[in-house]
Amino acid sequence: MRTLLTGFEPFPGYPHNPSQWVVERLGAEPIPGVDLETQVLPVDYARAGKGIGRLIREIKPEAVLALGLAGKRRSVRLERVSLNLNDSSRPDNRGRVSEGQPIDPQAPAAYFSSLPLIEIREALAAAGIPVRISNHAGAYLCNHVFFSAMHTIEALGLASRAGFVHLPQAAEYHPDGEGLSLSDLKKGVEIVLSVLRKTRSERHETRENQEYSQKP
Repeated sequence: MRTLLTGFEPFPGYPHNPSQWVVERLGAEPIPGVDLETQVLPVDYARAGKGIGRLIREIKPEAVLALGLAGKRRSVRLERVSLNLNDSSRPDNRGRVSEGQPIDPQAPAAYFSSLPLIEIREALAAAGIPVRISNHAGAYLCNHVFFSAMHTIEALGLASRAGFVHLPQAAEYHPDGEGLSLSDLKKGVEIVLSVLRKTRSERHETRENQEYSQKP
């Protein structure tokens, strides 16, 4: 399964970003059944969305999993909706603030994740990893990249499944040392990738069975 996995570098207020750590570790460790391409994206409105769009055009992945940090949360958050909106008072790493601005004035107002969110939630919960489905990814760089990925996939006419997952701050980086460890977060992302691989196989098997049953 050809998969694009992205994370983010640190950004203002958060000198450590666990999504970067997870992406770099998984990029160095082959995962059976997953042809993984990884990239740590800049926290930069002008470059991040274009960057993931370029990667999707080059790789044409079957799945896109973008990761980011939700620093005040204590659970993994599976994002349901990306908004065509930049709206945050927090500057990006080049000092740019974008408030109340569409990402692309010609694009739809929103896109839904095409990941199997319920199956992912169940698998993470079964592994003891706190998780919830969240209805949108905010309006900072995480949402910007999520929306840009979905819009690129639609524009190219790809059948790629794609979505965004927010990670909580890792215990190693948290002031009180509480929360999920980096290894737990890495395990959680491995579970997400495993669910994507499994559901891909099931979809292919179902389609093949339907095609076979339609033959004269």
